[in-house]
Amino acid sequence: MWILCQTFNACISALTVYPDSSSIADVTLDGNPIAQEPWYKQTILGHMLQLRQLDMKRITEEERRTASLLARREEEKKRESHKQALLKEKKRLAIYNAARQWEKQQNRVVHIPGSKHDQKDYDSTSHKPCPIDGNAHAVSEENRSLDTVLNSALQGLSVIDSHFVELEGDTLYLYGSGALESLERSWSLQSSGTVTTLFFTFIDFDEIVQVLPKVKMKFPNASHLKFKETNLAMFQQFNALAQVRRLDQLTVDPQGNPVVNFTLWKYYVLFRLSHFNLQKINGTEITSNDLVMAEKLFGILSYVASSDLPQFRLLSLLGESRKKNFNPFLEGKAKKSGVTTEESNDSRRVGGERANRAILNYTIKDLQTERLEEIKEKNKFCHAYVLDLVKEASDISLKNETLQKLWPQMFIELVRDAVIEVHNKNSYMKLCLQRIIDQK
Repeated sequence: MWILCQTFNACISALTVYPDSSSIADVTLDGNPIAQEPWYKQTILGHMLQLRQLDMKRITEEERRTASLLARREEEKKRESHKQALLKEKKRLAIYNAARQWEKQQNRVVHIPGSKHDQKDYDSTSHKPCPIDGNAHAVSEENRSLDTVLNSALQGLSVIDSHFVELEGDTLYLYGSGALESLERSWSLQSSGTVTTLFFTFIDFDEIVQVLPKVKMKFPNASHLKFKETNLAMFQQFNALAQVRRLDQLTVDPQGNPVVNFTLWKYYVLFRLSHFNLQKINGTEITSNDLVMAEKLFGILSYVASSDLPQFRLLSLLGESRKKNFNPFLEGKAKKSGVTTEESNDSRRVGGERANRAILNYTIKDLQTERLEEIKEKNKFCHAYVLDLVKEASDISLKNETLQKLWPQMFIELVRDAVIEVHNKNSYMKLCLQRIIDQK
């Protein structure tokens, strides 16, 4: 069978539409532009394994095996391409759903990755037939069936996933609050050891605070935290970052984090997290001038916070490792004799600098609400208890006032009765003797 065609697709179409294409044993493409391509022979054999001759040349078993192997490899590439497309779309939909859920929680509009434009781009790129070479594309029934499977699989993804976790290089990406559950699972030493950066997106900071101790345990080499759309809104929230093991860099994206709008937020971070020796904040190198300015602006804050705090409360906020270093401060505070005021202040500054900053902590909203409810209950109990005490004191005062009014008359009557009783000595003696006998 001799065919005249200009492109590979035209050749395949001409062969497949032929009624007895499955029984064709001899094909001649010599003289067609496609025959000049070095890959055309293996490609034709891959689509028509039953051929015995091609361009008037007998096909050997070696050529047939080579063509079959190339066809299998090409099919594996197609399957891998479809698999990657499925994973890519799963990621896009999961992040899209996480963003939509975050948008509903915040009652505002955020930039959602995976818009309709992105979907069109995906449909126009990911669902194209896989190329066999740089110029030609093969369209087959099996390829269309793979597209059908891919489309049906994608339809079920949009309603399932609302969070996404991805480890890419040394960065762990977490999208949506459900992604925090991944920190509960057991991580291999190799995986957990490679993580140096954690990127939180579409997760409320109060939820992140609760897993920071797990971050400290699971990822010992983590030294860079990134936050985007996490509701970082006040300086106090940065106090919670003191729970991590190590922190060299901090990145807070302006999107979804209003705290970045404050001019002094970086200085507060440097002040509160000074024990970490931060190197960069939002990609900017930290200088010695920044550290001096941070101490100048907020240094008095820790001193004021600890000055009125009882010693037992101060010790409860410190770990055992810090108590030893903090003892000079406590001793200087307790001893008044033999220690000058200046020496006591020096002891406070040296021994309690970081300890004082540990007092500046952060309580999440839910826990703060529980504590407020507990405080309300305690206040209610104390109020009722004080009312009972006031009522009892009022009754005692009323009785005392009544006694003061009645006491003069009562005293006169007592004296009169005593005088009448002892007026007759003989009868009084007999009465006393009788009382003694009755007692026996």
